[in-house]
Amino acid sequence: MRTVLDFLTRTGGTKRLSRADLLTYLYLSLGTVLMFGPVIWLALSSFKPQPQLVRFPPTLLPYKQESVLVDGYDQPLDLYDVTLADGSTRRLAQIRRVGIEAQMLDPDNPTDIITVNIKDRQPVESIYFGLENYTRGIIAFDFWRYFRNSAIVTVVSTLITLLINSMAAFGLSKYRFKGRDVIFVIILSTLMVPLSVILIPIYLVINEIGWNNNLLGVIVPAAATPTGVFLLRQYMLTIPDELLDAARIDGATEWRIYWQIVLPLAGPALAVLAIFSVMWRWNDFLWPLIVLSRKELFTLQIGLNSFQGEFNTQWDLVLAMTVLTLLPITVVFAFLQRYITTGIATTGLK
Repeated sequence: MRTVLDFLTRTGGTKRLSRADLLTYLYLSLGTVLMFGPVIWLALSSFKPQPQLVRFPPTLLPYKQESVLVDGYDQPLDLYDVTLADGSTRRLAQIRRVGIEAQMLDPDNPTDIITVNIKDRQPVESIYFGLENYTRGIIAFDFWRYFRNSAIVTVVSTLITLLINSMAAFGLSKYRFKGRDVIFVIILSTLMVPLSVILIPIYLVINEIGWNNNLLGVIVPAAATPTGVFLLRQYMLTIPDELLDAARIDGATEWRIYWQIVLPLAGPALAVLAIFSVMWRWNDFLWPLIVLSRKELFTLQIGLNSFQGEFNTQWDLVLAMTVLTLLPITVVFAFLQRYITTGIATTGLK
């Protein structure tokens, strides 16, 4: 704890905080709020019921209105702090609301009915982190089927991406042949082509080979990425050619050199590409929406769209399921984040 405190209170060389130190901490604090504020708001809002999501002014923490069981009533009655005509405040339970008036009663004396204006009452609330949104969402959302489809698409596509891009990067970094640089430039130039331009041609190809409404139609087209080729090529350029030549002298085949020497040494770059690929595939919405129309094949991102109706959107369930869809990405990032700095620093990425 002392080490963390010393790290958070470091100065620019002097013992006292200078103006530059204060500006630095202010800048970092503002950046932290801008980055993590929406995520925290999303996570807290996922516990709120639908009425709290549309209330104004909004609240950061989720609240639940307290209720009480009263003799003679089957359902619990909501509690309110009511300001009476004489200026006193009493805690009453609401029986019903009619227009701008509400009929209330004292839970300890339920025989007397009191009619008050709805402006004179304030709900009695307490902080409540309930899991009702998550349980209802999992049941209504068919979460586990969509999760399985997303996991299949993400895992298989990531493995294929790592294999294809690493093989291309190995050839472009460790073999000298005519037109190598031209091929590399052509691959990089595809970064400037937006998906909307090639969407129809790709769909026609997928439909022609029978991969429409098939998870293969989502997995295969996005397997090779110019970003992955560039990242891995730049990293493999740092691997000494003498190491590969020594392996060839010892009788190693090119496949063995690639599999047992180059890939282990390129582990940090592969981890970075794996993180990128998992995020790309897990969060992909447009291409699966075009290829998949059968509900049993929907991924999580497509399934979330089912909560949006023509006249109503179940925001409480959308937020809860969105939090669940973010958890796998968070776990992958936490597991592989130690490779990010090393991988990006040695590949020339900014």
